[in-house]
Amino acid sequence: MSGDVVDLIMQDHREVERLFDELKQHPDKRPLLVPVLASILTAHSRAEEAEVYPAAKKAGEEDEVEHSQHEHAEAEELLAKLVETDPESPDFEPALDELVESVTHHVEEEESSVLPGMRERLDDARREELGRAFAASRAKHMGDMPGQATLAELRQQAANMGVSGASSMSKEQLRRELSHSS
Repeated sequence: MSGDVVDLIMQDHREVERLFDELKQHPDKRPLLVPVLASILTAHSRAEEAEVYPAAKKAGEEDEVEHSQHEHAEAEELLAKLVETDPESPDFEPALDELVESVTHHVEEEESSVLPGMRERLDDARREELGRAFAASRAKHMGDMPGQATLAELRQQAANMGVSGASSMSKEQLRRELSHSS
């Protein structure tokens, strides 16, 4: 398996797409799969936000990173809503559809702009280094659920979005700011 950060991110994208298909095709598995999806998607997002987006910004992808961070905030809100929805409720399918649409849109944009830009601008050694950092961060966050970001993680998200004054904001102020920005 490649340790290139771009390849690792794309592997996660394929796994999330596979889980979306399972959730749609096998309603009986939803109680088991929703927490798995939430954990993987949250860990993936935290790892991108902490390790990949700052590097992509430095590599000239500032606008794309800000946009991607906005999409992460939106997806996290939708994921939290899905986690809170009873899998047997009539509200589950629309919540799932909304999350799938949001994440699919994000993946398509990331795979067509941010990731190719990183492959082009960062040499193999740097992408491998970022891959190790991404994998370690993702492992650290496996099991995290949406809405559980720490103050430091919220500050990193704000930095990725270009929010000014984040370092002096409380956790609640950051949550509100990031929610309004998405």
